[in-house]
Amino acid sequence: MKIAFGTCYAGALLLAGVLFVGGCGYKTLPVPPESIVPKSIEDLRYSVDEKGVTLSWSYPLETIKGTDLTDIASFEIYRAVVSLDSYCPTCPIPFGEPIIVPGGIIGGDGRRKGTYESALLRSGEKYFFKVRSRTSWWAASADSNIVTFVWHMPAKAPEGLTATGGDRMVRLQWQPATQLMDGQRLDLPVYYQVLRSTDGQTFDVLGAAGKETGYADTTVQNGQTYHYKVQSVLQIADHSVAGGLSVAATAIPVDLTPPEPPAGVTVVATGQGFKIFWENSTASDLQGYYVYRRAADQKKKERIAEVPAIYVIYEDNDVTVDGSYYYSISAYDNMTPANESKHSAEATVRH
Repeated sequence: MKIAFGTCYAGALLLAGVLFVGGCGYKTLPVPPESIVPKSIEDLRYSVDEKGVTLSWSYPLETIKGTDLTDIASFEIYRAVVSLDSYCPTCPIPFGEPIIVPGGIIGGDGRRKGTYESALLRSGEKYFFKVRSRTSWWAASADSNIVTFVWHMPAKAPEGLTATGGDRMVRLQWQPATQLMDGQRLDLPVYYQVLRSTDGQTFDVLGAAGKETGYADTTVQNGQTYHYKVQSVLQIADHSVAGGLSVAATAIPVDLTPPEPPAGVTVVATGQGFKIFWENSTASDLQGYYVYRRAADQKKKERIAEVPAIYVIYEDNDVTVDGSYYYSISAYDNMTPANESKHSAEATVRH
């Protein structure tokens, strides 16, 4: 009996010790999942070359609750491959198991990018990719936007891109692509997609891809710097295969339109010379006026004064020869160099 009692007593102590140790190991309250779940990635993009495809995306900066994130533990890359012969637009996309890509500290500027490269792609296959981010093994974001493309050896980038600024327009010209990226002759229909940027970093698609090797961008503002690239795009059945991007070209559209010539020019004689009056110009970019004069025996007009835009009068006291004088006024804008209007009708007076 003593042996049995001792055995039971020791077992009870062991059980109490296990319970005590288990209770002491729980030191903090559990973290609510939504407090560390990242927002979904919305800018997943891709580019292709002769080796394969490169994905890129921005690190998420906030949780789904709007609190700041400092680092991402990892990214999950999901890929699906579908043969064009069996592709069904309404069927679920057969994504496989994810590929894990390490994350890292986001950084203070919030501009860190994630990348992933995938090679050994097969011609005639349609590929789909999406990304999730994780802050821990149990806190993952929702799916990113899905990018999809049909793989084929891409066309080389167009060469010789030039950009010429005009009045509220930039005109682009480039040479046609004639080869694939592996050097083979290009024997598929090729289109060209124009991309535009105002900072030289982020380029956005401009219009639809076309077959022409030129483009006129009329959605620009004078004085703004614009950067352009052109991408070759192969057309395979109903699918597009993005190719190489050209070297960037830069242009600044400029105002080439002068103001309207002033009207109502009148000349009045004074004791010292002449006063010239005219009507105020309504041009929004008016910088000033030029005053021109010629004597009756002169064919060529002489510019005798420059008048700021706030004035519509000029007094000419530098007249020493008797006879008739003819005056005309032009308006000019604030461009460099300035655009000058045609001359107004001449007004005359005898000295």
